[in-house]
Amino acid sequence: MIPKVFREVIDLGDGREISIETGKLAKQAHGSVVVQSGKCMLLCTVVSNYKSADVDFLPLTVDYREKFAAAGRYPGGFFKREARPSDGEVLTMRLVDRVLRPLFPKDYHSETQVMIQLMSHDPEVMPDAMAGLAASAAIQLSDFPFECPISEVRVGRINGEFIINPSFAQLAESDIDMVIGASADSVMMVEGEMDEISEEEMTEAIKFAHEAIKVQCAAQIKLAEAFGKKETREYEPERADEDLAKKIHDMAYDKVYAVAKAGSSKHERGAAFAEIKEEIIASFSEEEVEDYGGLISKYYSKAEKAAVRDLTLNEGLRLDGRKTTDIRPIWCEVDYLPSTHGSSIFTRGETQALATVTLGTSREANQIDMPSYEGEERFYLHYNFPPFSTGEARPIRGTSRREVGHGNLAQRALKGMVPDDCPYTVRVVSEILESNGSSSMATVCAGTMAMMDAGVQLKKPVSGIAMGLISDADSGKYAVLSDILGDEDHLGDMDFKVTGTADGITACQMDIKVKGLSYEILVNALKQARDGRLHILGKITDTIETPNESVKDHAPTMISRRIPNEFIGALIGPGGKVIQELQKETETTIVINEDPVTEEGIVEILGVGSKGIDAVMAHIDAMMFKPEVGSVYEVKVIKMLDFGAVVEYTEAPGNEVLLHVSELAWERTENVSDVVNMGDVFDVKYFGIDKRTRKEKVSRKALLPKPEGYAERPPRDNNRGRDNRGRDNRGRDNRGDNKKPRNDKKED
Repeated sequence: MIPKVFREVIDLGDGREISIETGKLAKQAHGSVVVQSGKCMLLCTVVSNYKSADVDFLPLTVDYREKFAAAGRYPGGFFKREARPSDGEVLTMRLVDRVLRPLFPKDYHSETQVMIQLMSHDPEVMPDAMAGLAASAAIQLSDFPFECPISEVRVGRINGEFIINPSFAQLAESDIDMVIGASADSVMMVEGEMDEISEEEMTEAIKFAHEAIKVQCAAQIKLAEAFGKKETREYEPERADEDLAKKIHDMAYDKVYAVAKAGSSKHERGAAFAEIKEEIIASFSEEEVEDYGGLISKYYSKAEKAAVRDLTLNEGLRLDGRKTTDIRPIWCEVDYLPSTHGSSIFTRGETQALATVTLGTSREANQIDMPSYEGEERFYLHYNFPPFSTGEARPIRGTSRREVGHGNLAQRALKGMVPDDCPYTVRVVSEILESNGSSSMATVCAGTMAMMDAGVQLKKPVSGIAMGLISDADSGKYAVLSDILGDEDHLGDMDFKVTGTADGITACQMDIKVKGLSYEILVNALKQARDGRLHILGKITDTIETPNESVKDHAPTMISRRIPNEFIGALIGPGGKVIQELQKETETTIVINEDPVTEEGIVEILGVGSKGIDAVMAHIDAMMFKPEVGSVYEVKVIKMLDFGAVVEYTEAPGNEVLLHVSELAWERTENVSDVVNMGDVFDVKYFGIDKRTRKEKVSRKALLPKPEGYAERPPRDNNRGRDNRGRDNRGRDNRGDNKKPRNDKKED
């Protein structure tokens, strides 16, 4: 039976379009769509259990995978199948999850899976920009309790013109790379990197993206109506008790307000809040506590959140006593670790990051092997968030999605300031040692200082700040919070992180939890963030104003040298013998890459100190040495022969040439040792290839004055005594003198 297919098409302009199709694939899933643009096809399926899980949160899993077959490729490694997700896939999962999760009801606790797969790849289409559209479209075809359709788009800007979902090639020319997630009414998520743009330019890019998202949301609604929108499933909501909620609010609000207003530290404040909660629980009987279950804790948390928000809106004060624009105390230090190539500590309030820098060759570049992208990163940043940083003990199960996401944000913030001609592969590692507030922004600041300490010639230093927003729709009041605490992160209506130089924004990450946030508030928040960034930037430059002029004594120096391709084989040697011995002798690392554009070899020489590097450079110079005809060179005698001396060019050790006995001096030389001896150093003139001997010719006597009365010996006449027919002056034919008479007859 041929399936009935439903399809909607979205026009992107410039002859590009996106189609959403359902009814053909994965029909047992609760919702499935194929989203296609060009040859790029994403299959998205969604399933949610009808029975609630025994948890107090939404167990939502967003999974994005790129199949190597989609690009006609094999997975790398020994086992030829896709394994754990790459960082790129994890980042796409996070982009989708952050927009979907807030739109499920807070009391919906069924296990839910959103699976997105790249089934066909198009080099001109970036698939991650369509993942949010695919997820939302599939959910619209299901019976999930989901508030409204959303979509995500990537926005770029080329020559001042915004473009939706640019290709890889277009993105390389763009000064903006942002992914925006939104519903038709509200922007919900922003993440990306920029080339030092202004706050107003960033806002314009968001507006442009939002208009495109509105069209995509409308297309999803049309598809669902054509397909036949299912009735929203019924589910068992969380237990609620409004009387209990009001009672606990009345018991907790004033006490929490007073503690919050006291401006105490995290531990003191946490202990005081815990004491209030315990007092409230103690006011109930054991039977009531058992009957209410987790409602008491839930309603206490709501009361605590309300009191803290009201304190800020009414009095402009925050949990730690700061005003809304205040930045916590900052102290910094560089060159803390003696053996690393660069290091720094950045501490802001109760958040601390220790960053290290390691310098290497192109061999240490981070290789990216995805079906949608192959390449390498010469600058990359890794972020580690151990449990002790928040005073917790919990299992360590590898790198978390959060660590991947926070590290990527800091990397994007800094990478534009690493100069294009930086010879090194630069790896930054941020170890979070304390956390109460944005550790990713602390990583940006620590990473900046560590690279400057390592001697990486950053174009400009970069700082970052985490901001928050508390608003009240009824009263119209709102407060933008600079440098938010961990507690302020979850109780606010927006948290956003902004990084940049003194001249503009380099990266951002924004999650907006309130509907209909005005662009006026957004611009004001971004401008307040700029003031905070510049304050933090001042603390950084007070610690280290400019990058160190050179690397540390124990850190490797790297020199790049270009050589013609014809010399690469000679430098490597048979089976790599020459280059391996050279690395061992000079204690250096030598990496050779070929430049397909210039058809040259790029030789990277990495070594501590100049001695080994100079030796490698001398070897390359000697290997490439080509004497010029008519030039004078200094040579050294390295071997004595009966018919001359073998000499070596002193500026190119290993390059030898024969100095014939006849070229030693103007006078007749019987013994070579009468003129030169082993180890003698003198000048010779280079004459190129001798036509008679077809060997290189050099001469010592050509640089000496001729003796007085010296007469050139006449050239030898090889035809002397012969006429033109080969007969000598006595009329004999000498052409066959040395040959035996020919006798064609056999003897009897």
